[in-house]
Amino acid sequence: MKKFNTNSNAYIIVYSTVMVVAVATLLAVAALSLQKRQYANELNEKKQSILASLSATGENYDEFIEARVLDAEGRTVEGGDVFAMLNDLQGSFDAGNYPVFEARDGRVVIPVTGSGLWGPIWGYVALENDMNTVAGIVMSHKGETPGLGAEIATEKYQSNFVGKTIFEGGEFVSVSLRKGGAKDPAHEVDAITGGTKTSDGVTAMLRTSISHYLPLLEARRAAASGSNEENTEDHE
Repeated sequence: MKKFNTNSNAYIIVYSTVMVVAVATLLAVAALSLQKRQYANELNEKKQSILASLSATGENYDEFIEARVLDAEGRTVEGGDVFAMLNDLQGSFDAGNYPVFEARDGRVVIPVTGSGLWGPIWGYVALENDMNTVAGIVMSHKGETPGLGAEIATEKYQSNFVGKTIFEGGEFVSVSLRKGGAKDPAHEVDAITGGTKTSDGVTAMLRTSISHYLPLLEARRAAASGSNEENTEDHE
């Protein structure tokens, strides 16, 4: 039986090739086996963030939230994977698809996306039944500066948005982050000290993203106003 010369170049090349193929095969199998688990973890993280914006982390997402997609007129679009859209929310916006999450108690959650100082920023804004008052907000980022812009991801900073309103009468004004301190308590939040670019990014993110949902918000506000007028007339 012919023995291989383990010191020959041919042997080394063959051995290396076999090892590379074997390791690549094992890695591919491992990646495929973990893919479903990774997707499930990402999906659960999104669901928990949506519930957190509503301060409803104790609720069962599938029982408490209904997800749907709107067009530019605020009409429901059939089909489409809402959570897949969140993976490229700007792309979905550009395509005229606007995912929204409606809670069983009448509140809504709007996903938002934008750019900070060093990369993407994103989050979820929950609105009360009046479609005006911020019930809560959850924000995250890819690479903002720790201790500065990264503060947008802390519960302490996010709590500053609760109770702010996005309309002034019938005009959409959003919520702004003001350098030097908020002067309009209804629509402004203190900007992050030393995080001007991130703060500007959050301001732009909220205004631009929420504006896509104005047809829905204005229709709900009009319906609520009409209902209140009818109730007033009934009691006269």
